[in-house]
Amino acid sequence: MDVEERLRLVMRYPTEEVLTLDELREYFQSGYKLNHYIGFEISGYIHIGTGLVSMAKVVDLQKAGVKPTIFLADIHSWLNNKLGGDLDLIRKVAVTYYKETFKKIIESLGGEPDGVRFVLGSDLYHNNDEYWFLLMDIVRNLTLSEVRHSLTILGRKMGESVPLAYLVYPPLQVADVFALEAHIPHGGIDQRRAHILAREVALKIRFYPLTVDGRRIKPVALHHRLLPALNISERPKSKEELSELKMSKSIPQSAIFVHDPPEAIKEKISRAYCPPRDAEYNPVLEILRIAAFREERKTPFIIERPAKYGGPLEFWSYEELERAYVAGQIHPADLKAATASALTEALRPVREYFTGPGSSILEEMRDLVITR
Repeated sequence: MDVEERLRLVMRYPTEEVLTLDELREYFQSGYKLNHYIGFEISGYIHIGTGLVSMAKVVDLQKAGVKPTIFLADIHSWLNNKLGGDLDLIRKVAVTYYKETFKKIIESLGGEPDGVRFVLGSDLYHNNDEYWFLLMDIVRNLTLSEVRHSLTILGRKMGESVPLAYLVYPPLQVADVFALEAHIPHGGIDQRRAHILAREVALKIRFYPLTVDGRRIKPVALHHRLLPALNISERPKSKEELSELKMSKSIPQSAIFVHDPPEAIKEKISRAYCPPRDAEYNPVLEILRIAAFREERKTPFIIERPAKYGGPLEFWSYEELERAYVAGQIHPADLKAATASALTEALRPVREYFTGPGSSILEEMRDLVITR
């Protein structure tokens, strides 16, 4: 596979940005084997933003010849008091439900789950003095202002009352990039600030220097789009505001989970925010795009419409469909019905796994976590 095809895979939807594309092209041209990482807090059920969107990009990177790593951030989750701050429970959920769900989604998207490295945070840190020297080296090269700026909107609004744990979190994220030797740290666009910190300190730190062909480099940060919450009531004013209005597992009415049954998917999408003629920050269009238009279609995608409104419409590309929606040729109700059907089919392998071989994992997850 040539360099331009590898870059096409990296840059295609749902990629939002790469910092920087020129650096990535240079690293690909060197022929050096690049490493990737994306990290996840361990809490409730995995929704389609974490599942389909994030894993789609993991599969793209794998196809582009990059070695992917999924970091199961148990210590970070404990720091943020996920699952009631029960570290043993967090670890258990990480290596069962989270790991097995990600592997099944990767497989369903055409990737090789056995080619993905899974790393538990506490395993990375255990008996690893160099990691803690790295962390101290990073904080030596950061200011309080830089760390505060990397927090979410909520953290920045809290002023002096911000929990100290919030301030510890970004330097930990930065340290993970280097400890995992990740040339390509990856996350949603809401992770951009932490990755910029990693780029800023990359050439200053002494421990775990990131290299390509023996020379020190900055990591190339890859950010994918965020799925808006289903229950938003109006268009976000900015991408930063969207990070606070994204699909969230902690707000069930905002999210579709990867093992939801067809009737739940249909019901949730039927109630979703979907303004007529408006494609920006429209969760239904975003879901349809990831569910039905990531790969070049071999058959047309059909939107069913009542005969009195012109009957069915056929589309070969997402861009064509979006133009038709903005032009008013597709009613939101018809778009929602088609999207529910497409997503139900896209999630079928995952759903079948959790009603079959993985049923005990999901049942245990319900018993352990549903009240947390």
